[in-house]
Amino acid sequence: MKDNSLSNILNQYDSKEQIDGQLYTLNLGPTHPATHGIFQNVLTMDGERILHAEQTVGYIHRAFEKISERRNFAQITTLTDRMNYCSAPINNLGWHMTIEKLIGVKVPKRVDYMRVILMELARIGDHLICNGVTGMDSGAITGLTYMFIERERIYDMYEQICGARMTTNMGRIGGFERDFTPKFHELLKDFLKTFPPRFQEFCNLLERNRIFMDRTIGAGAISAERALSYGFTGPNLRAAGVDYDVRVAQPYSSYEDFDFIIPVGTAGDTYDRFMVRQQEIWESLKIINQAYDNLPEGPFHADVPEFYLPEKADVYQKMEALIYHFKIVMGETDVPKGEVYHAVEGGNGELGFYLVSDGGRTPYRLHFRRPCFIYYQAYPEMIQGSVISDAIVTMCSMNIIAGELDA
Repeated sequence: MKDNSLSNILNQYDSKEQIDGQLYTLNLGPTHPATHGIFQNVLTMDGERILHAEQTVGYIHRAFEKISERRNFAQITTLTDRMNYCSAPINNLGWHMTIEKLIGVKVPKRVDYMRVILMELARIGDHLICNGVTGMDSGAITGLTYMFIERERIYDMYEQICGARMTTNMGRIGGFERDFTPKFHELLKDFLKTFPPRFQEFCNLLERNRIFMDRTIGAGAISAERALSYGFTGPNLRAAGVDYDVRVAQPYSSYEDFDFIIPVGTAGDTYDRFMVRQQEIWESLKIINQAYDNLPEGPFHADVPEFYLPEKADVYQKMEALIYHFKIVMGETDVPKGEVYHAVEGGNGELGFYLVSDGGRTPYRLHFRRPCFIYYQAYPEMIQGSVISDAIVTMCSMNIIAGELDA
């Protein structure tokens, strides 16, 4: 195991570049605009050169996993979308699939396809922000401003599904609160038609831009072996050359029905991470088109009255519906004893939910596998020996979301 301790680094380091013959400590964060979140890196610097970095997380003070032990299963949905808030629907729907695995519910095919459409829209929105900000942090601001417009169009579609835009509370255990609205269909058709040429402009702006390539190629590189050692998943692992995607390795929501490829890089650097996400956006568009063109007929939720809220009109008029509504809202529905793990391919990698139930009305134990929290461990190694400007674009290309660091 490589010794990356500060004392060991300093013992081996001999530089004539030191200013006034000494090293400096620099705080990158927790409230620096370039961190794009509340977390801190304490850097030991020799001029512009980074010799050592030490991270600090926990500034958000959330305790979601402990809060979940006192909330019923439906209420936990609103905690999940505050982890990776750039692709909140994936968090929500992944949690619902975990509950469905525990209680043994098979959702209709239409629900699977609706979920796929929304999860892939969320993936596009997540990657747009990550890559747009990567461009901005290298000096190319224009691309981000245009991509923000496209993300807002995705948020308009979220609003049609659940009334919210960022922290979505998307869907329900067993399916969705309502079917796709006519306005959603209109917005989605327009997006699928007009987004590709607009995104192509963003591709043309950066992908072969000599300045952008010089700033990103070689920055923050990590080998496949080291990435696997740290537990990388998602675009950051695939950029290092490892072909692993939960949608293919452990298909869920009928992903096996769709034809798409998994983009894989070679160098594991900032440019490869950028390009993997670029290609994934095109693949997500392919998946959405396939799911929408073949959207099955049928109900938009499973028959699980113990967990799925009845129609409001029925609650006012039918005693049985009122009883179910009361039991669900007050969390009075017991679930089977068991232990399940369910993972989905989040915007940043394998987003997992490890749930232990003792048969009560709340989880006995719940652990979120947050991909950011896992691969952020590698950040000091990835920026050691680089300069500040490289550390910034490396952090951005990893898509470190503060909400996933603290749960």
